[in-house]
Amino acid sequence: MKVMQILPFARNLLERTCSNGDIVVDGTLGNGHDTEFLAHLVGPTGQVFGFDIQEQAILNTRKRLEDLHLNQQVTLFHHGHEKIKESIPSDLHGKIKGAIFNLGYLPGGDKSIVTKPETTIAAIRQLLELMAIEGIIVLVIYHGHQEGAVERDAIIEFTQSIDQQKAHVIQYGFINQNNHPPFIIAIEKRRD
Repeated sequence: MKVMQILPFARNLLERTCSNGDIVVDGTLGNGHDTEFLAHLVGPTGQVFGFDIQEQAILNTRKRLEDLHLNQQVTLFHHGHEKIKESIPSDLHGKIKGAIFNLGYLPGGDKSIVTKPETTIAAIRQLLELMAIEGIIVLVIYHGHQEGAVERDAIIEFTQSIDQQKAHVIQYGFINQNNHPPFIIAIEKRRD
C-alpha cells in the first residue's frame, strides 16, 4: 500500500519535525511505544517529557525504557497532560518541537479510564504556547467508544477554531473502513 497507515503517518510527521537534541512530549504514555520512539528520535542529548494518569502506564513505560537503556533522556509524570506547562521547566518553554497523544484508553488496561476533551484541549492550548515555531502536535484519535466520540467532536470543534495565522491544522484518516478507524489531527505552529 502506498498510502501510509495511521501510526506510520503520525511518526513520519514527527520524524520530519524533530531530531537529535530536541525537546518533545508524549501526552499519553500508554505502554511506552511512542515514548520509546521519541527517545530514539531525540537521542541522548534530547529530552522527552511523558504524561499519564495511570500508574500502570508509568510502570509499563519505565520498564520499556530501562530495558532499552533509554531512560536517561525521559522524564515521566504521573499526572494528566493538562499540567504540561507547570511540569516542563520554564527554560524549555518555546523550545518544544513535537508532541504526540494517543487518545482513548490504555491498551490492555481499564477501559473505563479514558482521556477527556477538557484536559486534552487544555494540553493543546498549553503546547501551542510552549512550542517552537514549526513545532507539531499529533493527535491520534480513537473514537470507537462513547467517550471517544465525545472527545473527537470536541477536539474537531476546537481545532477548527484555531486561527490559521497561528497554526496549520490537518486531518488524516481512512473514510471507508469499518469500526470507527482512528484518525489524526496534526497542528503545526506558525507563530506565537
